[in-house]
Amino acid sequence: MGQVLSEPDTTKHCSAVQDSLYRVGCCSMQGWRINMEDKHAHILSLPDDPGTAFFAVYDGHGGSSIAEYAMNHLHKHIVKRPEYREGNIVGAMENAFLDIDAAMVEDDTLESQECGSTVNCILIKDNKLYCANAGDSRAIAFVNGVVQPLSQDHKPNNAKERKRIQDAGGRVEYNRVNGMLALSRALGDHQFKQNESLGPREQAVTALPDVTEKKVTPDWEFLVIACDGIWEVMSNQEVAKFVQDRIAKRMEPEEICEELMDHCLATDCQVGGVGCDNMTVIVVYLLH
Repeated sequence: MGQVLSEPDTTKHCSAVQDSLYRVGCCSMQGWRINMEDKHAHILSLPDDPGTAFFAVYDGHGGSSIAEYAMNHLHKHIVKRPEYREGNIVGAMENAFLDIDAAMVEDDTLESQECGSTVNCILIKDNKLYCANAGDSRAIAFVNGVVQPLSQDHKPNNAKERKRIQDAGGRVEYNRVNGMLALSRALGDHQFKQNESLGPREQAVTALPDVTEKKVTPDWEFLVIACDGIWEVMSNQEVAKFVQDRIAKRMEPEEICEELMDHCLATDCQVGGVGCDNMTVIVVYLLH
């Protein structure tokens, strides 16, 4: 779990943006952790592709530098990929994750740091939603009264993930890669990507995301993107109901984010790690 404070830092850093299509609220809170390592992005219109929205949560571990680098650059890598110009958004997102991971190795300010970051990002373009995930941050959609998961967590004990780890010469101990990392996919963590006989997609820890593609219709109500500090405490269904109940009270999305983090925060960090992590939440109302 890592070191924790004697009392949680419950200072919340919140923001809100809106246009004709989306009303977005986001909040982050350090909580019990000694440092805040989460980053996030909410861009209603990408500078290099106006009209395309991008939302992301980056959950850093071992430091915040990888998460911050990804926050500043990942969306740019996606848009500049040749697949993106060809309309292959899934391929562009997959390769952009690998591109930025390779770029980090060449960056003098990052290469000596043994830290990493999960990524869960959503890109919405031409009424299609693409959710790219590497790690255990998570996104859900609430569609016509039903929760739709947009991503699946990448954990070392998943059969598919375990096989890749073992094929790369790694092992899974205590549900961790080589007994250390609780994730099987992430940006950074380059010490787990050293098998020179394999490509970046086959390493014990890979930056390759799973990408989900969905058509956005008028019955899509809201999205929630959050780090695992939320999902360790609440299920997809519980989070969706929490948000839905507060939308019914006409609460703004950033207010819902604040209440959700307070709800998930552990009252005591002596008993375990649940509710003791950094927390970041993005709630997106789809205005249609």
